[in-house]
Amino acid sequence: MNRIERIKKILSENLKPSHLVLNDNSKKHSGHNNFNGSGMTHIQIEICSTFFDNMRSIDVHRKINLLLKDEFKKGLHALEIKIIKL
Repeated sequence: MNRIERIKKILSENLKPSHLVLNDNSKKHSGHNNFNGSGMTHIQIEICSTFFDNMRSIDVHRKINLLLKDEFKKGLHALEIKIIKL
């Protein structure tokens, strides 16, 4: 299972999103500090979940970062989170 699949599984199981899109943006950072753009290190998340109802955006970001703490330990470098609220 690759990083995108693991992140999708973690978020799906814990947040039950009605909308979830993940993109690997690592290639966009190729050349920065000798980075070659590989390894799924820069991930963009677009997510909507009733779990976020009545939560501040900062708290949603904290929750997602906490859920993905092991991925950061395994090489995830950057996470871009777009929260969609209905």
